[in-house]
Amino acid sequence: MKKIASVAALSAIAVGMSTAAQAEGTLDAVKDKGFVQCGVSTGLPGFSNPDEKGNWQGMDVDVCRAIAAAVLGDASKVKYIPLTAKERFTALQSGEIDVLSRNTTWTQTRDTTLGLNFAGVNYYDGQGFLVSKNLGVKSAKELDGAAVCIQSGTTTELNLSDYFKLNNMQFDPIVFDTSDQTVKGFEAGRCDVLTSDQSQLYALRIKLADPSSAMVLPEVISKEPLGPVVRQGDDQWFNIVKWSLNAMINAEELGLSSANVDSMKESSDNPSIKRLIGLEGPKGEGLGLADDWGYQIVKQVGNYGEVFERNVGAGSPLGIERGINALWNQGGFLYAPPMR
Repeated sequence: MKKIASVAALSAIAVGMSTAAQAEGTLDAVKDKGFVQCGVSTGLPGFSNPDEKGNWQGMDVDVCRAIAAAVLGDASKVKYIPLTAKERFTALQSGEIDVLSRNTTWTQTRDTTLGLNFAGVNYYDGQGFLVSKNLGVKSAKELDGAAVCIQSGTTTELNLSDYFKLNNMQFDPIVFDTSDQTVKGFEAGRCDVLTSDQSQLYALRIKLADPSSAMVLPEVISKEPLGPVVRQGDDQWFNIVKWSLNAMINAEELGLSSANVDSMKESSDNPSIKRLIGLEGPKGEGLGLADDWGYQIVKQVGNYGEVFERNVGAGSPLGIERGINALWNQGGFLYAPPMR
């Protein structure tokens, strides 16, 4: 979800802030402690959620793992810090975490007033509506007068108000502090509709006692580009996070995967593949990393397609189609700058 309340307070913290990590440089700080401190959600299936053994999994988690593979050569060297929407930006500003990878929407306010930089988009999303099938509703245009479960102080709340006003409809907001509370309120019948990012709706639906009892309506009422976030003022770390994500996207486009990267390393004559895995081209010098940083990401974490499919794809519990998150040459939005 997308917290924007108390922007002025968060901005005040960001202005003039000087953390130990910033003074030293985040890359050096990460190498010194031997792990990446990554801010994630308190539990969102498909994006950042601990399994039954306490191991964190999800698309946002795999961004953290890719950074650790690039920087430390070991994707497991991550300390996950669960954060609420209210806590996440302050934790990054204060240096409690090195990177925030927590289904966070890239907006102008966040990019310009909080002392933070978005390093790219790892999931293109949009706000939608989850309804009980018993309600008999097929479109969001039929929700006039509905009670809507919503998480407080988010852009979701603002988008909802704009959408209903634009369509001359009324709604009764039922406000909760956390996403888990919203789905419990929905299941208990306190509201007719639950609204959030569509990806989160699919994740919350599987928490219902009977997931098949609810459906996501077709309307998407906003743009929600989700991606990792770092502090401003450390361009080297910003570049590392940005290119760790770009490496996974480029790898999929090149047909390079965790299963074939070793054979490709030995046999491929494709200059783009050789550059990505560090055999030719810029290698790791410009990032302050080992030459094989891209190889380590693909070998240990996989390409973007692998990350998508195992966490949220058609074969996962969420069952989300690639849609706009397909590669640019396959009808989607995904497009990474070339590695050369």
